[in-house]
Amino acid sequence: MTASKQQFLDNPLGQKTTLEDVLDAFEFLDDWEDRYAFIIDLGKQLPEFPDEARTEENYVHGCQSQVWVIHQYDEDSGKLFLLIDSDAMIVRGLAAIILVALNAKSPRDLLATDIDELFEQLDLMRHISPTRGNGLRAMVGKIRDIAAAEAAA
Repeated sequence: MTASKQQFLDNPLGQKTTLEDVLDAFEFLDDWEDRYAFIIDLGKQLPEFPDEARTEENYVHGCQSQVWVIHQYDEDSGKLFLLIDSDAMIVRGLAAIILVALNAKSPRDLLATDIDELFEQLDLMRHISPTRGNGLRAMVGKIRDIAAAEAAA
């Protein structure tokens, strides 16, 4: 079974859990230990990822951990819905931050989102390892490629 349309639509990240929620939490939590705990908790909101979607086609290369991304374009709403999974808890949390910023947007809006500005606002790159930073960029790159393909279709 691959992900159903409902699984994509039920993903709270970027819909019920918003970018403002994450920014507010980061502002409230001034200690990075607490922020890491928040990131990990955010990762626990990731919906179940179908095992059969863990394929080479969906695999994100450039990450230290194993990461997969799948998507569904909803023609009715014009929005791109994303699911991400990883075998590492902190990476699941970082993926959740990406989803909060990019999930459930039109491909054009997704491509127009300045994700680097968000990472800077959260001061993420200074507080994660360089390999995690590369993985974060690889996830965003794969999602941007998906959005560009959908925008061109």
